[in-house]
Amino acid sequence: MTNKKSSAVLVALLAAASALIPLGGAANAAYRFSDFQGRPPVHVFRSAEKAPSGVTPAEIKKIYNLPATGGKGTIALIDAYDDPYAESDLAVFDRQYVLPACTTANKCFEKHKMSGSIAANSGWAMEMALDVEWAHAIAPNAKILLVEAKTPSGANLLSAIDYARSRKDVIAISMSWGGAEFSDELSYDAHFVGSANPAAAFFASSGDDGAGASWPASSPNVIGVGGTTLKLSSMGALISEGAWSGSGGGVSAYEKEPVYQSAYKIARAGGMRAIPDVSYDADPASGYGVYLTTGTGSRAGGSWNTVGGTSAGAPQWAAIKALGASASLAKLYIDKASANALRFFRDITSGTNGNCKYYCSARKRYDYVTGLGSPQTTKF
Repeated sequence: MTNKKSSAVLVALLAAASALIPLGGAANAAYRFSDFQGRPPVHVFRSAEKAPSGVTPAEIKKIYNLPATGGKGTIALIDAYDDPYAESDLAVFDRQYVLPACTTANKCFEKHKMSGSIAANSGWAMEMALDVEWAHAIAPNAKILLVEAKTPSGANLLSAIDYARSRKDVIAISMSWGGAEFSDELSYDAHFVGSANPAAAFFASSGDDGAGASWPASSPNVIGVGGTTLKLSSMGALISEGAWSGSGGGVSAYEKEPVYQSAYKIARAGGMRAIPDVSYDADPASGYGVYLTTGTGSRAGGSWNTVGGTSAGAPQWAAIKALGASASLAKLYIDKASANALRFFRDITSGTNGNCKYYCSARKRYDYVTGLGSPQTTKF
C-alpha cells in the first residue's frame, strides 16, 4: 500500500509540475538547423468554388481599422517551390475585389526564383496565392516581391530571406511558414535584420498546431503573428474576436527574453522569449477567399478557395508595415504599454489553444496565444 501511495503521489507531483512548465520548442540537442524543413500553416475550409466566400478585403479593413488604399515600398513574401500562376491568379483576385492591377508590366509584381529550376508544389502554391493576393489587398499601392526558395529546407529559405533583406526597397518581409525550434537557432538570428534597409521588419506565422513555440517566430528579431477567430454578423460586421484554438504560442526553449519584452514585464516568461507578439484573424471558418490555378497545360484550371491559418496573418501584418512604415518590435510593446493602448490593439481576452492553463489562455495585456492583440491602426 505504501508503494502504491508513493507512486500515486509522485505521479500527481509530476503532473502538477508539468502544468507549470511553459510550452517551448523541441528541446532536443540532436535536432539542428540542418534538419529544419519549413511548413506553411495554411488550412483550406472550402475548395474548388466558382465564387469566393469568407471575409472580403473591405470587411477585414473595417475590422482592423485599416485604410481602403495606400502602401509604399516593397513587401517581400518568402515561400518555397514555384507557383507558375501567381501573377495571373492575382489578376483574377484583383478583378473580383476591384483592386488596382499588380503586374510585372506595371512593376507592381515581381517574382524572384532562387534557382533556375524549381519544382511546383500544390500545398505551397496555395500559400503563395494567399500571401500574394492578401498582401496586395491590404496595401494595394505597395509592390509585391515573391521570393521562391528552391525547397523548404532551412538553408534554402534563409537564402531567400537574405536576398530579400539585401534590397533597399523592401520594407517588410513575410515568412508564412515555420517548424520546430532547434538547438542552434541562435546562430541564425542575424538573418532577420535588414541589411540594405535597417527599417525593414520581419513577420512570421506562430504555427497552427496550438500551444508550442516554432521558428522563425521564436527569433527575437521577428514579429511572431498568432491567430484569432472572428464572429461576424450576416452583413460582415464584427461581433467578437477571440483566440483561435490553432494559434501557436509559448516560451522559446532557446531564445533569451529580449529587452522589449523584459521592459514590458511579461508574466511567467522565465527570462525566455515569449511568442507570439501580435495576432490576426486565422480561423479558416472566418477565413479568406483565395484564387488558385492548379494543373498544367490543357488540364490547368482555377477556382476559389476559403483558407485560414496563421500564415494569413504574417503577409497582412507585413502589408500593415507597408501602410504605416512604422511597425517594429520595440514600438509594438511600447504602444501596448501606453495609456492609449486601445488605439493600437484590440486586446483579445477570451479563447484557448490547448490544455496548459495559463500559457494556453487569452487574457488582458499579453498572452501566449494572441500576444499583444490584433491591430487597430497602421501607425505604431
